[in-house]
Formats: sequence, C-alpha cells, structure tokens
Amino acid sequence: MTILFLTRLFYPHIGGVEKHVMEVSRQLVQRGHKVIVLTEQHQENLKGKEIINSVVIYRIPVGKSEWLKKFRIWRWLFIHQYLIVKADVVHYHDVFFWHLPFRFLFPKKPAYTTFHGYEAQFPPSKKAFLVRKLSEKLSKGNICVGDYIKKWYGTKPNYVTYGGIEIIQNSRQRRGSPKAAEFKIQKYNSKLKILFIGRLENDTGLLIYLEALKILRKKEVDFEFEVCGDGSLRKLAEGEGRVHGFVPNLKTYLSRSDLIFSSSYLSILQAMLFKRPVFAAYNNPLKEDYLKMAPFARWIVIENSAIRIARKIIYHKYNKDKYNVLVEEGYNWVKAQRWDNVVSLYLKLWKMN
Repeated sequence: MTILFLTRLFYPHIGGVEKHVMEVSRQLVQRGHKVIVLTEQHQENLKGKEIINSVVIYRIPVGKSEWLKKFRIWRWLFIHQYLIVKADVVHYHDVFFWHLPFRFLFPKKPAYTTFHGYEAQFPPSKKAFLVRKLSEKLSKGNICVGDYIKKWYGTKPNYVTYGGIEIIQNSRQRRGSPKAAEFKIQKYNSKLKILFIGRLENDTGLLIYLEALKILRKKEVDFEFEVCGDGSLRKLAEGEGRVHGFVPNLKTYLSRSDLIFSSSYLSILQAMLFKRPVFAAYNNPLKEDYLKMAPFARWIVIENSAIRIARKIIYHKYNKDKYNVLVEEGYNWVKAQRWDNVVSLYLKLWKMN
C-alpha cells in the first residue's frame, strides 16, 4: 500500500508532530508499505526530494510570505497531483486545508486527518474551531492526539492516541527483542538536576517553571537547570540555566537529570520511560484538560502554581521513596506504549472505509 502523508514540518525539523510522522512512517515501511511525505521546505539548503529511512520526502518551496504560502502549496500539489492519484491513502497531519481543492478533484480518494494539538491562543478562536470541523467533515476518518480535542473542538475521533516511545535495547538483550531496557530511579545528590523539555513559550508553562526555580533558590535548594528546547522566551530561560536548543536525541539529557519539567505528551512519555518524575504546568483550562485527561496523569505532578510546584519538588527531594512508587507504576504503563501500537491504529482507520 502507498501512503501519502502531508505535514507542515518534518525532519530535520524537531517537534512532536515531526517525531510522530517519522516514527509512524518508519514502522509502516518496516511492514512493507511505501510512504511518501510532503512537507514545507523550512530551510533553503534542504533538498527538494530525498529518501531517509526508506521514507520518500518531498519538500515544497513555500517562500517567506505567509499570505502567499497556501497558494504556492496548492500550485505545487496541482503540478504534482500524480502523487495523490497514485496513493492508496492520503493522510493529513493538521494541514487538511492543503487538500481542499483536491477533495473535489478526487472525491473518491480516501483522505484522513490526524489532529495533533491546539492553538497557542486561548480560548481557541472561532476560525480554529471551524477549520477543524470542516477538516473532520471532509475526512473519511480521523485520529486525535489526546482526549481533550473532543471536548474543546467538538471532534468525534475514530481513535485517540498519545504517541509512543522508542524501544531502548538493553545491551544484554538479543537484537530485535521488543522489551525496553530496565532503567533505575535516579539517586539524588545534594544538587538537583532539573531539565525542561519543550518550546520556550508561555503556553508550555515556562513562566510558571521559571518562577518555581526562583522560589527554590530563595528556599536555598541547590540545583542545576538545563533546557532542551527553543522559542521566543529563550532569554528568560538563559537567565536561569543552560539552554541547548532543540536536540535530536534526549537520552543523554534525561539520563543525567533528576526531574523533568514538561507539558507535552511525547516528552512526558520519554521521561516516564527513563523513570524520571515529571512536573507538568498549565496556565489555562484547555491545557489543564490536555494534561489531566491523559491516561498517565495519575503518575505525574500537574499544577498551575509555581509555589505548589516548588513545594512538591522540595517534598519530592526529601520523600523520594513515596514518589518512586508512582514513577515505577508510570514506567510499567509507558513501556507498553510503543510506536507499533500507534501504527496499528492508522491501519485500522484506513481499513474502515
């Protein structure tokens, strides 16, 4: 089967959607399918076409004008419409508007959507709501990343996912074994090592985390702070610790950290796999549901207050045995959340019609 994925950004750009599409694509290729990804050429030095991990990637030159971008994309797709014609399945990742002209040119072509996230604006605009409803109505089926999407956007998902984890092989295992490596819970030294993972923006709770760090400093809690991420608030983060920017592999940073600040699904799953306690901050009701409606909510700390986060970090430092029970339970759950399970949802969705 030939699957055509369309997504705004893709490898080598780093992000949750990019990671999701790449891992699903790799798994599909391993199962014998052909996968083609259409994406924006977000850097001029990137090739217009290349193959990575047996996934064929086409990058659309969109230019710098946001207003003209959609017309350039439609023009490129019209010229390369043979890619749509030859595909058995066309699947959009939060960019269904790319498909609008072709929905009517090829009305019998199966087209599906994955709804990944939310707009940084709160509450969501009427335009965002209408775009999602239109995308849902014109799709033959959809996958929602998170149960909160149904509540906040009125979407009726065929399937819900929270993403997956990469299986990290134990050196003692035979190659090809699906079992994840057994990690040990970190033993604290006198200095806490805190890692933030994600975009350096207000909607990720960054300001709450930074305020919590100031409270910890006032309470004379010794810590080091690192950041794997980037964004418009980078300067503020640099005032508290070392900012590495987005990194392609988090394993090194996770393994040397004591606890994690993160409010995004994939980063939380990775932290849980490494048996690191997660502190997730929210600053509006949508983000609260994003976190609290997730199946892993019971095993992480979710707060909207810097004071409460700081207090729980201090409590955690001196009562880690109580938290270790939650960390172990979370690990036992997350190690079963593999990407091949996510791929199975996609295959079930495409077989429905």
